[in-house]
Amino acid sequence: MLVYPGMKTGTMARIGKKCREFQEGGIISHARMRAVDVNAGALGVSSLQLMESAGCALADLVRSLGRDRILILCGKGNNGGDGMVAARHLQDLDVTCIYLEGDGMSPECKHQFATLSSCAVELAGVRCRDDIRSVGKHFSHATCIVDALLGTGGCGTPREPIRTLVQKAGSSGAVLVSADVPTPGLVPDHILAFHRPKVEGSLVADIGIPLEAEITTGPGDLTILQKRDPGAHKGAGGEVLVVGGGPYQGAPYLAGLGALRAGADIVKIASPVFEPIPDLIYERLEGDRITTHHLDTLQDLAEAADVVVMGNGLGDRSHDVMVSLASQCEKAVVDADALRKPLPHASDTIYTPHAGEFARITGIKPPDDLYSRAKKVKSAARHGTMLLKGSVDVISDGERVRFNRTGSTIMTVGGTGDVLAGIAGALFCRLPAFESACLAAYVNGRAGMAVEKEFGGGMLPTDLTDRIPLELFQNGVET
Repeated sequence: MLVYPGMKTGTMARIGKKCREFQEGGIISHARMRAVDVNAGALGVSSLQLMESAGCALADLVRSLGRDRILILCGKGNNGGDGMVAARHLQDLDVTCIYLEGDGMSPECKHQFATLSSCAVELAGVRCRDDIRSVGKHFSHATCIVDALLGTGGCGTPREPIRTLVQKAGSSGAVLVSADVPTPGLVPDHILAFHRPKVEGSLVADIGIPLEAEITTGPGDLTILQKRDPGAHKGAGGEVLVVGGGPYQGAPYLAGLGALRAGADIVKIASPVFEPIPDLIYERLEGDRITTHHLDTLQDLAEAADVVVMGNGLGDRSHDVMVSLASQCEKAVVDADALRKPLPHASDTIYTPHAGEFARITGIKPPDDLYSRAKKVKSAARHGTMLLKGSVDVISDGERVRFNRTGSTIMTVGGTGDVLAGIAGALFCRLPAFESACLAAYVNGRAGMAVEKEFGGGMLPTDLTDRIPLELFQNGVET
């Protein structure tokens, strides 16, 4: 069974076919499709395999239309590669492929072009608008034109020579078919989407993407993080406030270090207990625990923060403060001792319980089998995104469900959950709640696996924080 490199094995065999229920449907965004593609590649299904499946499906659709003079317009990206595969599978017909010459062709597209050069297909390259004059006859001759120019990478008004190719295709009178996404300016008769539709009105072809690529976290999830703006100023990465401590002094500071390592620019710790960590800004709360007397101060601090992480090391005597504070927050991560009834909730909330805390807030012990567990988590995610920690994490926002299989048995040491809450808080500054929770679970688990690989055991929670940037930023796919 294939799994993501370095990941625990055997999990999906226990999930089983019933978990197809958690595969999302409907329109998929370009960013999410890219993540799924990367996940599929990590599971052993290469982009060339997916391209072959897409091109075959495209050829089948064209053949079903009953036209025998086919013109395929191919760009330089993978959408162009899909078109070239289709041309190869249609070479028994009268097929011409007009392609964009010059630098910038993707490796996969180059591979398909080299193969197509040995086929019974007429090839015509164009570099500029003037070149289209020499290939104009192909538009009037064609009875079906396939648009494989831009795909999901297309937006705005196309540049030349694509603009003129689109105009000539639109005025040709031929049946128009777009591969995956129509090139802007073209109104096709048929759109064939691969895996899931990207625009309304599409036909859909299954191209063999594994179920896991969509319902489990993977390296593709890293692609949703955008590169930092070179002109970014202090605070652009977000400000996180961690509220906790008193009975347990280290927990809020571990959450704070997790937030810093996950990219937050400013992290403040509001706590009755001081730890001499110069990376974190300490906001003193008088006394030995957090009480309602601190609410005004906490609300002022929360108003200045992008995300509030609460509950770490709090104890069981300050819950009323967390409920009141959360109600004043735009975004909050509720963890540890704040996971009690009544459940604190902000305008937008991530909850990060382990099994015992989940039972405490829902009255339900999480089932052992992952399908039933996922159903319970989905049902419990009424007030926000729920991240149930375990040997396999389950994340849901009440509509979507995702599993995370990264992690290590040495992560049972105290403090790793606090680090996870901090990571989620930092990501929540820049991403939606569900995506933040999924990525936080994935990265936290990967960091734990890296610690296990280096030491074998005896993990310190701070070992985890040191490896977060390596997993989150250096292993990501730049966008």
